[in-house]
Amino acid sequence: MEILKVSSKSSPNSVAGAIAGVVRDYGCVEVQAVGAGATNQALKAVAVARGYMAPMGVDLVCIPAFTVIEIDGVERTAMKLIVETR
Repeated sequence: MEILKVSSKSSPNSVAGAIAGVVRDYGCVEVQAVGAGATNQALKAVAVARGYMAPMGVDLVCIPAFTVIEIDGVERTAMKLIVETR
């Protein structure tokens, strides 16, 4: 599964375009975010991506979960948003 990493400085519209593109190609995508700001941007991007895909008859759903990732040798808890078609 393709993984998109989002930061607090990521543009929701750019991330939404990436989500839509990966979902078109592969059917699903995993969006990872560490921290409140990054999670906020990721969720906004999922909402925008739903708007991009709806006119084509594609209904996106988001399944949130936690995951552990390693950043600079330190384990961190991240939000994992699995976005797929319904």
